[in-house]
Amino acid sequence: MATSGTLNNGGSGQGSDRDKPLYMISVAAELTGMHPQTLRVYEQKGLVTPGRSRGNTRLYSQADIDRLNLISKLTDEGINLAGVVRIMDMRERAQEKDKEIDELRARVRELEDEVHEFRMREKITALARYDGQSPEQVMRNLLGDGNDDPAN
Repeated sequence: MATSGTLNNGGSGQGSDRDKPLYMISVAAELTGMHPQTLRVYEQKGLVTPGRSRGNTRLYSQADIDRLNLISKLTDEGINLAGVVRIMDMRERAQEKDKEIDELRARVRELEDEVHEFRMREKITALARYDGQSPEQVMRNLLGDGNDDPAN
């Protein structure tokens, strides 16, 4: 369930730096104020998934550190690990939905631009004389990049 970088705020170029495994377990423990064994338990429970070095040493990213700090905050507020797992899952799903909504909004804007362009072309071609030309040739002529040869 847990992956490195799930707390990424979507900044351009930031994700890869935040997700880069850098900190050994002792450093991660110090940065989060947790015992290394607690970090191992959280990994076992699926709350965090640190990267691994070639020697199989756990390496935590900044995103992992941020995630562990949030877990610590939740447990300090009295939420048990089962509740933390549920909250983290809901949070990740909400972030995925937010990303999907942003992508859909961008696609809607693209489609609105296309519809606008088609409507403008429709208005222009309705005003133009065809003289046996295709609508595409009329558009080219109106935009000044058309060939005067009606055979095109």
